[in-house]
Amino acid sequence: MADTLSTLLILVPALPLAAAILTALLGPRVLRGQSHWPIIVALGGAFVCSLCLAWQVSEGYQDAPDSAQSFSRVYTLWTWAAVDQDASNTITGGMPLKIDVAMRIDSLTAIMLSMVTFVSTLVAVYASGYMHGDRGYWRFFTYIGIFVFSMTMLVSVSNFLLLFVFWEAVGVSSYLLIGFWYEKPEAAAAGKKAFLVNRIGDFGFSIALFLIFFHYGTLNYHDTVDARPAFGVEAADISQESGDDKTAEPATQVAAAPGLSTPQQGVLSPSRIREIKFHSGGIGMAICLLLLVGACGKSAQFPLHVWLPDAMEGPTPVSALIHAATMVTAGVYMVTRCIPLFTASPDALLVVAMVGGFTALLAGLIALTQFDLKRVLAYSTISQLGYMFLSLGVGTMAGVTAGMFHLFTHAFFKALLFLAAGSVMHAMGNVIDMRRFGGLRKIMPITHWTFACGALALAGIVPFAGFWSKDSILGALHDKNLSLEAALVDRQAEHPPEHDDAEHHDHDAHAAGATPVDHAPRAAGLTVAAVAHAADAHGGGHGGHAAPPDPLLKHLTDDQLRRQATVYYWLGWVASFTALLTAFYTFRAFFMTFYGDEMVPAEAHGHAHESPPAMWVPLAVLAACATFVGLAFFATDVFSNFLRQTPSLALGLITESPAMTWAGMHMSVAVISTVVALIGVGAAAYFYLGSPREINVVRDMADLAWVRRLSETRFRSPWAGIARPLVIGINVVVFVALVLLYALEYKSFQPGTSSWLYHAAYLDAAPVLTASPWATEHYSAGVLNWLNAFELAGRNMIFIWLAVLVLWSLGAMLVYLSPIAIYVSPYKLSVGKFFFDQLYYFTLVWPLKVLAQLLYLIDDWVIDGLVNSIAKIPPAVGSLLRGMQMGLVQFYAVAMILGVLVIVFTRILLAG
Repeated sequence: MADTLSTLLILVPALPLAAAILTALLGPRVLRGQSHWPIIVALGGAFVCSLCLAWQVSEGYQDAPDSAQSFSRVYTLWTWAAVDQDASNTITGGMPLKIDVAMRIDSLTAIMLSMVTFVSTLVAVYASGYMHGDRGYWRFFTYIGIFVFSMTMLVSVSNFLLLFVFWEAVGVSSYLLIGFWYEKPEAAAAGKKAFLVNRIGDFGFSIALFLIFFHYGTLNYHDTVDARPAFGVEAADISQESGDDKTAEPATQVAAAPGLSTPQQGVLSPSRIREIKFHSGGIGMAICLLLLVGACGKSAQFPLHVWLPDAMEGPTPVSALIHAATMVTAGVYMVTRCIPLFTASPDALLVVAMVGGFTALLAGLIALTQFDLKRVLAYSTISQLGYMFLSLGVGTMAGVTAGMFHLFTHAFFKALLFLAAGSVMHAMGNVIDMRRFGGLRKIMPITHWTFACGALALAGIVPFAGFWSKDSILGALHDKNLSLEAALVDRQAEHPPEHDDAEHHDHDAHAAGATPVDHAPRAAGLTVAAVAHAADAHGGGHGGHAAPPDPLLKHLTDDQLRRQATVYYWLGWVASFTALLTAFYTFRAFFMTFYGDEMVPAEAHGHAHESPPAMWVPLAVLAACATFVGLAFFATDVFSNFLRQTPSLALGLITESPAMTWAGMHMSVAVISTVVALIGVGAAAYFYLGSPREINVVRDMADLAWVRRLSETRFRSPWAGIARPLVIGINVVVFVALVLLYALEYKSFQPGTSSWLYHAAYLDAAPVLTASPWATEHYSAGVLNWLNAFELAGRNMIFIWLAVLVLWSLGAMLVYLSPIAIYVSPYKLSVGKFFFDQLYYFTLVWPLKVLAQLLYLIDDWVIDGLVNSIAKIPPAVGSLLRGMQMGLVQFYAVAMILGVLVIVFTRILLAG
């Protein structure tokens, strides 16, 4: 099996690269209009190899010993660089610095390769029809081949440095594809914008790599040994664990033989994960946050999300390829691959979740009002990627599995929606403004029904793929919140309020000090066996299945626990509200495009028709995937079990959770998410299948037109006279109430203890919480966490209350000051994309342009001016002296005499 695995793993990226080279050489003169065939055949072959790889990984795991928890193989093709190190080198431990070109295959890699190659093959088939007749036809397919090669290598390498190399290669390929129609100024600008914004994220990524090497001594994922052949080396990482006895990896066994060096632990190797030897504290936090910056750039997360909507200027197949299955998923893949590093820094995981939740909400709000069909889908992509980051930020097995499952299903239905939008654009003469066409369901029936499948999947309607993956994310958030509440209850049970303050101080000091440089959970006395024991011993949960407590929470302080409980609770509401927005804007686009009065723009020249088979066949295949793949993988538990074979997920560092199956499904969460999605679909149907009057009502409400009308004296209404005093009075009452609460809170506050709000709400309910699972879920989630939103930690209460007062005052100004509503309204914010482009232009782009112009002037006038001025002195002196050379003997005699006199006179002066 070893030879088969290595051959298949090499073939997956090699086939697209070979096809790209062939197309570049033969396309301009030989292949021309047939330039798509090498790419389609190569991508299809790569997909078949990926499926075989996935099968081989599954078979290898099943053939492994019963005690094996994971399966992976690493193949070192050759050594790129090797630098000997002094034995006193504390960074590498005296080990030589070796950069190997190594490829790995495990469950995570197999999933990514299968998804990327499958969607890429369908996109290439679709592009053969969409790009037909374009003068850069061969060039387009060459770029596609290079792009897929870069992406497949990115997910296959076993080294952070090579990951960065192909990370950059993906960025360059996207620049070429987005700016493919470089004659269009918009496309050229969009390509440059995507490239430059990604450089910001890549800068953070590169700094993270320096920190990883400095603190871990290597950039390899896997363990390495010094005495290893230079080519074709295989290292099998079959992690085995039985009770307290651990079987060493084969690489370790080889290194222990006579004459071989001690192995160097890889950053993500099974041996390091089993021993939980990761940095936490400030170093771990810095590494994780810098990695997150890189992921935010590639996956278009806030604040680096601005490049992705503009990337719609590229050809539509590029949009489907980049924004569904390849480039934007690279950030999600990287965070998933590095999840052990993030788990070692709980605060970093919290930041990942917060960034994802905020991005999901922000992009969903912007998508509500866009009229460009492709840009609606672009902001939808940003929002769904935010969902994935939110799920990964949960930090449990359920969260990681749900995030990857959503990435998997999203690739199908989002590629489907982009390609269907391209089909509409193709028929409408490249018009994509939804206000200029409508009622296309009869003209384009296949596109209509396939778009409907993608829309239902994106909205999360049963039984389409998006429902299962999105429900898994909401369920993971639910379990995380329950585990945090359970940890808080256990913490209070261990240290009841009647205990003296000194004991409480001791516990907080112990918890705060339980985060040494090596790894916090290890210092807290946690081992893999302890994790498994805690997961098995804990009962209760939801729907008859257990939601195991997170033993890694034991090293957190009380303040950290309350902060995380509050944040994850509100993130659950954010995710649910975003699901409502998703359903609304998705079916808004669907109804505006395919329903209403039939309307075709003049650019179609009266020949609007269904797309050719080369375009609608991929749509049909993706529609089938968007309909059935979620149910198939969720019900059979195939995806969840397969992903859990990845070493970094299988070795106990990630908190175990219920399997992603029927048994692990949260029915209450599923029902709520379905109802929320149906409300969104129903609202879109009401407003966009009815008369234009309803649409105007929505716009007036969102544009705060009613606020302005209440303030107008000519608006005759019984509420006109009391509206403004009423709103002001309500705000005054709330303001006074908040001041009183703050005063009571401050009066009862004692250092080192929780406040009276926390004790009154939490401790009185503790007996009920421990006795009733229903109360644990509903009472504590509905009341306790609401109070915790205003009571994160006793010593932070002053700042919390002041922030609440300031925000409330600002909100009141926006409500009752109608002139502000004219310029800043929800509708204008959404249409203007919250003005992030303008904000970045005036705060970053314009100052940098001014600085660049200033530096240019300094370089041109000062530096070059000084150099050029000095250079002009010799010619000037020469020109002056040239005038004295007249060719007269008398003048030369006088010059000699004067010269002698000057010399004599100077000598006399010096002598005196």
